[in-house]
Amino acid sequence: MKTNSFKKWGVICILGAMLASSCSDILDEEPRSKLVPSFFTTKTGIEGGLTSLYAHLRYFYGNGYYLNSLETGTDEYTYGQSADGNFKDADLSGVGSMTPTNSIAGGCWGEAFTCINTASGIIENGAEAGIDASLLAEAYFFRAFDYFLLVQTYGGVPLDLGAGELKFNTSKVRTSVRNTVPEVYAAIFADLEKAIADLPEKPRQTGTATKNLARLYLSKAYLTYAWWLQNPNQIPTYPECSRDASQANNYFQKAYDIAMQAINNPGPYKLQETFYDVNVATNDRNAEIMLYADHDENEKYGNGGAGYGWGGGGSPENFAYWMETWNYTEMIAKAKDKEGKDITLNPVQREAVQALGRPWTRMAPIADNFMEGGVWEDAVKAIDSRYDATFTLRYHTNWQKAGGDNASIMFVQGANGQQVKHGDVYFSWVPESEDSKINYTGADGKLGFGEMAGRPDFVVAVNHISRKKYPINWKIGIYRTDNNGGLGSKVNGGSPRPWNIAKFSEFYLIAAEAAVKLGKNDDAKKLVNVLRARAGKQNFSQNDNVKLDQPIDNSAAMLAATPETITIDYILDERSREFWGEGYRWFDLVRTQKWAERAGTYRIAGSNPTDKDLQTFRRDIPVGYYLRPIPQGQLDGMEMDDEAKKAYQNPAYRN
Repeated sequence: MKTNSFKKWGVICILGAMLASSCSDILDEEPRSKLVPSFFTTKTGIEGGLTSLYAHLRYFYGNGYYLNSLETGTDEYTYGQSADGNFKDADLSGVGSMTPTNSIAGGCWGEAFTCINTASGIIENGAEAGIDASLLAEAYFFRAFDYFLLVQTYGGVPLDLGAGELKFNTSKVRTSVRNTVPEVYAAIFADLEKAIADLPEKPRQTGTATKNLARLYLSKAYLTYAWWLQNPNQIPTYPECSRDASQANNYFQKAYDIAMQAINNPGPYKLQETFYDVNVATNDRNAEIMLYADHDENEKYGNGGAGYGWGGGGSPENFAYWMETWNYTEMIAKAKDKEGKDITLNPVQREAVQALGRPWTRMAPIADNFMEGGVWEDAVKAIDSRYDATFTLRYHTNWQKAGGDNASIMFVQGANGQQVKHGDVYFSWVPESEDSKINYTGADGKLGFGEMAGRPDFVVAVNHISRKKYPINWKIGIYRTDNNGGLGSKVNGGSPRPWNIAKFSEFYLIAAEAAVKLGKNDDAKKLVNVLRARAGKQNFSQNDNVKLDQPIDNSAAMLAATPETITIDYILDERSREFWGEGYRWFDLVRTQKWAERAGTYRIAGSNPTDKDLQTFRRDIPVGYYLRPIPQGQLDGMEMDDEAKKAYQNPAYRN
């Protein structure tokens, strides 16, 4: 699906006005077909517009194509066996191309600008309508939030949507001038500083903006701008403007100071006891999550009016988890029916649980990450609980949940001819160090599985990750409460879980990155070690789905494994272990100017079921691609001559 975006300067964010003054714990929604400018002259209108700013997050966070734009082509993901052009275009490995017409160009462009205009309308009319400054501060936050997404993605973007810079515009304007990166950041800094001053310490409702949420984005904006000023690898920007590298350390220091202020004064936020607790669905909206695109099982209100059974793969549905899920349902086992006849059976069936869900096989993790020297190398796997709490590595049988004749089948044939009962493990990913113990030729199956002596489960070592089969990203998986002991009738639909956007844990890595740039190695190590110590603790085995009788504490080993000198590459490794596959990665690599260095080559096995030998792929990542193309729909909609439109486009994408 190729998508175009058109920037409607005069359009107000109409995602579904929600009554922000509700007393409920989670924002209540009242869907509306349209919001008009006069709506913002009333208190009810302002409150509805404010809540629509939260709803607009659903239109890119949880969207699988937006996740693709931030993960495929990085050092975490490449395209999977069933990928269409959207994913191959993003990979830059010669199977597609980056153009102004593909979905990567669209990204957040149109959605961000319409809601920036909504935020400006709230800011201009709110005081006169009697809105408290703390509520208006939420609009300041979201205007900065969206502009920060845009400037990181496209470079300089317009601050004047037709009525003056940062003014509410109500008419469709067909011309546009892009501001420079420093001008956009100046607006971002001012809005976030205003937000910090006026936002409350605690959210007025579950999930609403606070001072520390604004601090998170201000510290990250300072950090990103500092890198932009320093420009160590001479990455070009657009519109062209000068950079004063001598000011970079000033902004690195600001990033460090703001992040430390939040760490030392956490307010309602805190790190969860274990990494598992951060991401398990039964603990969604926990105190480590500072912002999320919210969903729930109420199909009318909890998903912007789109039913979860629909499964069409479009916003506002949360369907991103499909993309990182391989087609595990192709496992076929031998069994006997209730009459003793030989039958074939899918032992691991599609189920609406966090470890499984709907497979699309669009995005495959790069094998290098799981091998010697990778972020998930064997030494990491042995002591870091984030590995278990990030990936589905063991696939448990569930055929009896399908009911019918399957319910009477007691076991299927697994590896080495052994019996595998309902709920047992049928297939596992094992460490690279186990590969020499695996017999890949003796296994009975069509997916290239192997056998290990004495084990009833089929296995593949992670150094044979392919475009066809790979570990699922467990963190973002579906979870429902209405399965009633079955597989789930809406397993093909979107997830009713919130999509996590901002985490308190990121403060530690923002401050650590700034500390490295400031030459404060001891501070950087202390900050990194807070998260590493947490990662050494485990009281639940996600892949065994059991609470541990004896909690594991590998904190000392984790701290001992931290290098004496913390580098930017090590910070990037830690960011990958904390935020794997959640949509941080492209921004991280572009900010630090490490994209081409870390993602220029990668290894993965092929797309055929039995492919296991790794192939090396090379990506062409020119410096001009550190900015995405302006969407063609935006250019087509402007009443400007061809030369002006060409000049509006980022240079790497001009015809």
